[in-house]
Amino acid sequence: MNLLEKEDLIKVKSEELEHASAEEVIAYAVETFPNITFACSFGAEDVVIVDMIQKISPQTDIFYLDTDFHFKETYETRDRMVERYGLEFVRVSPKLTPEEQATQYGDELWKTNPNQCCNIRKVEPLTRILTQYEAWITGIRRDQAPTRANAKKIEYDTKFGLVKFNPIADWTSEDVWNYIRENNVIYNPLHDQNYPSIGCEYCTRQVMPGEDPRAGRWAGHEKTECGLHK
Repeated sequence: MNLLEKEDLIKVKSEELEHASAEEVIAYAVETFPNITFACSFGAEDVVIVDMIQKISPQTDIFYLDTDFHFKETYETRDRMVERYGLEFVRVSPKLTPEEQATQYGDELWKTNPNQCCNIRKVEPLTRILTQYEAWITGIRRDQAPTRANAKKIEYDTKFGLVKFNPIADWTSEDVWNYIRENNVIYNPLHDQNYPSIGCEYCTRQVMPGEDPRAGRWAGHEKTECGLHK
């Protein structure tokens, strides 16, 4: 499918999918684009998507970006999901080890230049893996951040040149947790310790009552996104 065909498809299906359930969006995505993948961060939204994919199309590729800086609880969540579903997550890692990064850019790059750190450990690996696919699925929601407020359930991702599906774009946090409870979905225990949004260990802190759910990400920096989503 060329770019023009993809753009035409999005125009035709956008309104229809906007009123479709998350499961219907995923089913349409994997049927229309067999060469599709899901990017999993092991956050609450993403474990929901994994559960849905395993019920709808368990052969669909699922990858995660191993920055080498994740919380141990995140890796443990991954391992529990592997055991539960019998799936194999594709591990995508940066070109530089943490030691090589420190040698080349200095110690604690996440403090001195968090954007560059994210580019090295997240954006470049994501760009590399997505070149293998025609479309990808994400777990972003519109109410997570102003930068995500206009996310459509199907859209063309100009940054990576792919069709992008956001099945739970219209969900609230309550919707996510209702699904997790009702379906007994494995989730990161850090969510029970005031970590609504979980990234790398060095750049994520607990969120205090009344704070924005993403206030714990890159605290002290004018940064709310890692660069994976517009």
